[in-house]
Amino acid sequence: MVTTVADAFRQFRTNLEITSLQESTTSTRQTNVRDAVASDFFVLESFLTGSYRRNTMIAPLSTADVDVFIVLDPKYYAVNNQSALLSAVVGTLKKEYPKTPKIKPDGQAVTITFTDFKVDVVPGFYRTGGGYLIPDANMGRWMPTDPRKHVELWTASNKAHNGSLIPLIKMMKCWNRANKEMFRSFHLEVLVRHVLTDVTITDFPSGARWVFDKMREKVWSKVADPAGYSDDIALYLAKSTADKMIAALDRAYQSAVMAENYAHKGSARLAIEEWRSVFGDYFPAYG
Repeated sequence: MVTTVADAFRQFRTNLEITSLQESTTSTRQTNVRDAVASDFFVLESFLTGSYRRNTMIAPLSTADVDVFIVLDPKYYAVNNQSALLSAVVGTLKKEYPKTPKIKPDGQAVTITFTDFKVDVVPGFYRTGGGYLIPDANMGRWMPTDPRKHVELWTASNKAHNGSLIPLIKMMKCWNRANKEMFRSFHLEVLVRHVLTDVTITDFPSGARWVFDKMREKVWSKVADPAGYSDDIALYLAKSTADKMIAALDRAYQSAVMAENYAHKGSARLAIEEWRSVFGDYFPAYG
């Protein structure tokens, strides 16, 4: 039974966790996908990356993307073959999964839509000077990045926030999902981490309110990849999209302020209902 705001956020945090059984399923699936790519390509190494490795993936598993990073031999690299490389990976995966209808290139990866969750296969190459190069077919370029560095940075930041940053990122991703995924997942994570730099999360209600407030002014900002390789991860934004993001953040901020006011006045029911209007059904109802 949830009758306090603190209890509601504790339950909310639990509701967003991936279960151990689901983790076992994703582990087996991603191993099979990596083996499939290696059957046609000379693979130097492969590893899990993305929200799964940063521990920011949220339930339900059916809406999640598990990212598999495949480092290929440089013989597959050419300056202008981003789309061709993704198409080649599509062909390989269709041979391994002929009954899976949804295997398609998706900008920087090949997405396999299984019945229970998606796997994003990201082919890439070692980058001279560090990090990796991955295809960006939408922009016709090779994009530098370092997903392993991201894991290190997120882990360090979470430790600085006494373990509260990762759960708060998950809550913000739930809000984003309730708002039709306006932000790309990684962009959202970077912004949340950024606006919480040099402050400490004391509790989740005030942390969420702070993030909604401060992110409003950062939507239009140029956002560098924290690993230090890419100059702007928000290139996908159009003006109309950014304006909608700011409006949605503003609505959430106003609701967060209202929820905190209800809580200060001793009305836990109204506070919980207001937070539920922000985060959606994964936030528990009062009672």
